[in-house]
Amino acid sequence: MAQPSSETRPRRGLSLTQQIFVGLALGIVAGWLVSEYNPALAPYFRPFSQLFLRLIKMIIAPLIFSTLVAGIAGAGHVKVVGRMGLRAIIYFEIVTTLALVIGLVAVNIMRPGVGVNLPIGARNEITAVPQTWDQILLHVVPESVIRAMAEGDVLQIVVFSIIFAIALGMIGEKGRPVVAVCEAVAETMFKFTNIVMHYAPFGVGAAIAYTVGHGGVRVLWNLAWLVGTLYLALTVFILVVLLPVALIFRVPIRKFVKAVKEPAIIAFSTTSSEAALPRAMEVIERLGVPRKIVAFVLPLGYSFNLDGTTLYLSLASVFVAQAAGVQLTIAQQITMLLTLMLTSKGVAGVPRASLVILAGTLASYGLPLEGITLILGVDELMDMARTMVNVIGNCLATVVIAKWEGEFTEASDRDLELATVRGEI
Repeated sequence: MAQPSSETRPRRGLSLTQQIFVGLALGIVAGWLVSEYNPALAPYFRPFSQLFLRLIKMIIAPLIFSTLVAGIAGAGHVKVVGRMGLRAIIYFEIVTTLALVIGLVAVNIMRPGVGVNLPIGARNEITAVPQTWDQILLHVVPESVIRAMAEGDVLQIVVFSIIFAIALGMIGEKGRPVVAVCEAVAETMFKFTNIVMHYAPFGVGAAIAYTVGHGGVRVLWNLAWLVGTLYLALTVFILVVLLPVALIFRVPIRKFVKAVKEPAIIAFSTTSSEAALPRAMEVIERLGVPRKIVAFVLPLGYSFNLDGTTLYLSLASVFVAQAAGVQLTIAQQITMLLTLMLTSKGVAGVPRASLVILAGTLASYGLPLEGITLILGVDELMDMARTMVNVIGNCLATVVIAKWEGEFTEASDRDLELATVRGEI
């Protein structure tokens, strides 16, 4: 009687996703105990969560560079980059605009800011200034690719990698050794990611333990109406925008959910899209998207397709107006929406990210910056949800572009199950 192979042998123990869930639950319990009995211990969790983020950030630059160069230059895909990029930008703009609209509608219906007293005169922790349009434009092109890689600037790495890959493709056979090296580096970095992901349950648990331990369980109740409005709006966005998009492009929803659940959990618990990027690239490729599309669309979406963040910006801006007792007209809100359509595209290159964009928007409309101080109390909790939606939205966008290009090859249930057994999903 034949013995089962190592690939088909039943899995023993918990899968990596289950381990992350366990880490998340234990982190919440540990954080609650610390907040109740000794809040001074909370900072001791932080280094362990920061260690996980550092391990992930260490992967990002070589992974993006190698996969983009190998994908574009390795198989002669230079000619399709322009078409694929145009399709991606069109998709990004439509979806993020819908996210802004849903945020505005939700905050006007729920009115979470009405009756809130702003702490006028409180110290404003936002010290950076939002970038102007020309600064955002110039930020796209790196002055030094080494600096861009050292700082983990995804957009600048993508721009350099695309131009490098195009140049490499133009020199023909002379570039083949470089392409071969990049292909080997890409495979190595995916294995590297698998090694790092074994620490994920500990990093995720430490991150949530610090959040709850530092702010206490009350962080789940403070400004609950605002948080609830955001979570409701994000849920509506997923059901009204992302789900129909998936159905229209015939994305295998069950397999897609199975693939993205782990990157989504990582994004939710660490509030870092970067932490989920390497794993997201791997699972979407396993789902059936060619590596050249994954390497191009997914990192690009990190700068231009932040669905959760754009929804949050429109909601938070009107919330501050409501809290300050300022009545914004429909015309003013539409103008604000158009402004956020542009400024939100620069989130990836702005210190303090969405909070700085929010500060710039409030200043443009004469709204008190003290509103940001108010939001800071629960920003971590809101950041969890919007970051998770950012990652899910970008994963879906990558599958949609692959479908649009006619290059999606759906993975079988057995292939996905084997990947799960091997700890790859």
